[in-house]
Amino acid sequence: MARHRSARTTNGSLSAPDAVSSEHAVMLPTTAPQSASALTAERQTRILVAERTWYAGRFEPELAVTIADGRIVAVGPVSELPAAAVVERLPRRLLLPGTLNAHNHSFQSLLRGIGDDCDFFTWRDRALYGYTPRMTTEVIYQGARFAFAEMLRAGVTTVCDFFYIHSGGNENDRAVIRAARELGIRLVLARTMYDWDGAPPQYRETIDEAVGRTRDLWRECHDGDMTHICPAPHSPHAASPAMIQAGAALAVELDTRFHMHVAEGRYERDTIRAQWGLTPIRWLESLGLALERATIIHGVWLEQDDIQLMGERDVRLVYCPASNGFLGDGVTPVLDMLAAGVALGLGSDGGCSNNRVSVFDEMRTCALLQKITHLDASVLPAETALAMGTTGSAATLGLPAGRIAPGLYADFVALDMDDPSLQPPWRYEKNVVYAMTPQAIREVIVGGRTVLRDDTPTSVPWSEILGGLRAATSDWPAV
Repeated sequence: MARHRSARTTNGSLSAPDAVSSEHAVMLPTTAPQSASALTAERQTRILVAERTWYAGRFEPELAVTIADGRIVAVGPVSELPAAAVVERLPRRLLLPGTLNAHNHSFQSLLRGIGDDCDFFTWRDRALYGYTPRMTTEVIYQGARFAFAEMLRAGVTTVCDFFYIHSGGNENDRAVIRAARELGIRLVLARTMYDWDGAPPQYRETIDEAVGRTRDLWRECHDGDMTHICPAPHSPHAASPAMIQAGAALAVELDTRFHMHVAEGRYERDTIRAQWGLTPIRWLESLGLALERATIIHGVWLEQDDIQLMGERDVRLVYCPASNGFLGDGVTPVLDMLAAGVALGLGSDGGCSNNRVSVFDEMRTCALLQKITHLDASVLPAETALAMGTTGSAATLGLPAGRIAPGLYADFVALDMDDPSLQPPWRYEKNVVYAMTPQAIREVIVGGRTVLRDDTPTSVPWSEILGGLRAATSDWPAV
């Protein structure tokens, strides 16, 4: 066992054992190493000792995780702690890094059941476009609070909300941020830039409006810790080439990533080819974008040349396997992307195109779909799927998270080792991906603070969350 490791420059990317090269780095400021005793003396700390902790690719017993100021500052054997250290024992618990839901639309959790079992365009028109006029700021707030609480219940500690109902300003975006802060979930708000004239007016902005409002929101709310803001040109079909270029340029200005849906459906690939004579990623390259800042969503209908270019230019991808299945889009070529060195994370997508918001569910779905597609049960093992929903998602978001290591966010999930879904206990990492049910999730910690315990958020009771949800939708027509 390695000795206590204190915070130094590190990264939130997938390491080589996790099936993706370590070149996708999230750099942190270098700090002088400190012993656990010095850290305990100088700052208020929390030292967690679970029965077993997921560390360096395996579950380790008697491992102390020291937290200060929302970050992990040391990891090492309990035996090396100073005698005066105050330790929180987590008996019969497995401690894992929290999962990161790298793509979601929180308001869509209000729309479950409205467009189910429909093709993409019917689903879009019936659920999204049909109910957008009802999305007031209060409704959006209640929907976000409901979605984020359900994510905490599923072990999600960070969510990227790809949000586009701006209604001519930033008030709705602030409502989403307020909901996240109340519950204590870490938020990346990908503020969508959308100028297709076929969309509802609540989505549309001019380029100057989208850039100015995104910049204003970043200045107001981006705190570098619990709330992150980045630009998100919606997609090749809903953002003009000039809007996409403006979003990418703004990411350079603000030193963020930019997110965009790309090649979710076959129609988009075919449209780009017919109009421009290029594949989707080659077309984005032709726009002169800073592709190394791009995080694309879905990528179902990309070709080998696209995938090689992604690896070469460090274009990262968020895979939403359940949503792609729910809408009949297809299966993303994950194995080809991993082979090309593409950093891959997992997302649930919206709550009405899945209809769950659990990254643990996405891990299982991802692994099974690849095994089915390749007719080979050995491909994409559980350990790779687990890495995709933790370190991989962190890389796609550009965050120091997803592993239990010094310098990274102190975001964890504590699982009940005795839960029936984790039995028998021969290979817990396999059981977590393939067998675990939500009842095994007993505590969720974000930034060193417990935000959910025994199925209940610590800051807002379920009665208030569900009561707000019902009040917000009380006058909606029956489906």
